Amino acid sequence: MGAAFKRFCVKFCCCCCCDDDDEDEKRPLLGNETLEYFDREAKKRRDQETNLWSEPGDPSHSERDDDRILYNLIQSRAQTRMGSQGYRRLSVDIEAMREVRREVRDKWKMILENLGFMTEAESLLNVSASASYDRMRNAAAARTLLQTLHSETSIFNSKEPPPERYLFTLDRLIYLDAADDFVAKARRFYPPRDDDDEEEDPMAINLPLLLSRLNQNISAGDDDDDEGESSEQD
Repeated sequence: MGAAFKRFCVKFCCCCCCDDDDEDEKRPLLGNETLEYFDREAKKRRDQETNLWSEPGDPSHSERDDDRILYNLIQSRAQTRMGSQGYRRLSVDIEAMREVRREVRDKWKMILENLGFMTEAESLLNVSASASYDRMRNAAAARTLLQTLHSETSIFNSKEPPPERYLFTLDRLIYLDAADDFVAKARRFYPPRDDDDEEEDPMAINLPLLLSRLNQNISAGDDDDDEGESSEQD
């Protein structure tokens, strides 16, 4: 009856009786605050996927040296003129750090798929910015296994402390009763390197060198600003 009356109004009457319904249809289902929230969450996910922060729960990215250096490089590039030599140099350093992290993640994914987690590997490796140690079921056991992987395999690319993000993956594997199998596979596929091999590893990241480059770029930016101010005064 209601639908028939509406059709009658549309055909024979003025459209005033249908205005309210039309306004309801035009009104967005989600408010601006909700849309902004989803946008922020999407940016956080992209940030995690792109940078693979070693300490995913640290929003300042300052608790670990490697995260702090990568974050400072990204911030410094954002303040550098696009296309300049400094911008290109920073981009190379940023991509080098990201590539090392992607390589580690690919190693984990390969082992997970080898264990039969073909469709679950991505979910097991995914760690959000809201990850909390308090929610872990087996935090102590996961940390022990992480240290074992760090000392007895070459699944990580440096002597630096292993990324904390993989604690969450190990916690999930413990719950699935697959953590020991994962460590066994890691020992088999990625045995520890000799010291000579580590020195020649092209994927190793020299954090002190990157920090030195970052400081040089900042100093160069300051010099450019000083020159610009001098030329304006002249």
